[in-house]
Amino acid sequence: MHYTYQTSQTCSQQIDFDIIDGKIHNVSFFGGCDGNLQGVGRLVEGMEATQVADRLQGIRCGWKDTSCPDQLSRAIRQALLAVSK
Repeated sequence: MHYTYQTSQTCSQQIDFDIIDGKIHNVSFFGGCDGNLQGVGRLVEGMEATQVADRLQGIRCGWKDTSCPDQLSRAIRQALLAVSK
């Protein structure tokens, strides 16, 4: 299933990704630090969605209470919650 998440409090504005058979695929961030966020997407490709969400949860960016990886964690959790309903 394809998901789009509007981020908040980060340089990126949106994250698109797929969850197929419980695994993360095709992560794309729009805005933000392009090279770093491409790296995040490639690192999590094919990983279990819950594992990605657990690993990235709570990462902060400077003085902010969140970060682009943390926003991906939130997006994944929101998507998994929607599927379980």
